[in-house]
Amino acid sequence: MTIEIKRSIKPVDYYKAINELEARVRQLIEEKNTKELIWFLEHPNIYTAGSGYNDNDVLDKSIKINKTSRGGKITWHGPGQLICYFAIDLSKRKKDIRKFITVIENSIINSLDNFNINVVSDRRNIGLWHKEGNKVNKVAAIGIRVKKWIAYHGFSLNINNELQQYKKIIPCGIKKKGITNLVKIKKQSYKNITSIIEKNLINLLKI
Repeated sequence: MTIEIKRSIKPVDYYKAINELEARVRQLIEEKNTKELIWFLEHPNIYTAGSGYNDNDVLDKSIKINKTSRGGKITWHGPGQLICYFAIDLSKRKKDIRKFITVIENSIINSLDNFNINVVSDRRNIGLWHKEGNKVNKVAAIGIRVKKWIAYHGFSLNINNELQQYKKIIPCGIKKKGITNLVKIKKQSYKNITSIIEKNLINLLKI
């Protein structure tokens, strides 16, 4: 199993990233020797809407909504948020989409254990959630599409991003829960978090 790991230091334009990702998906489908991909990056400010997008999820009608091919509804990407895109061949992993989503969830859960932060998954509301008292806030979002058993798009993890951006939308179409980031949960350094997630994700994908 060969997976290419990419890390982009500077913010990457959303459409440039998606075009590269979709090109890799095509190559995986058409060419046997193409490497799978895991790509860590950050985007400039952008609101994106998946296949489940609803106009009612936009509270500030002045913002630009960028429709995408991923699953899920509407979300925001921007500085301070870690993005992980991937193109992974599920035909090498028993063609189990639910298990693949669990791998992603567990890679984030296990990584945040290193920082003494406990997050949980929710079968009805995909993503990772942090509970504090009676409040439940999303800290990581997951959006996946599968084409000929190639799983692609990825997840985002809020580290120290501007949470005010989410007030212009109903993030992921969920009204009764909030959005948070790691710095708000616990003020500490998250400098090595990408390396930790990468290690956990690679290990779990070997299963």
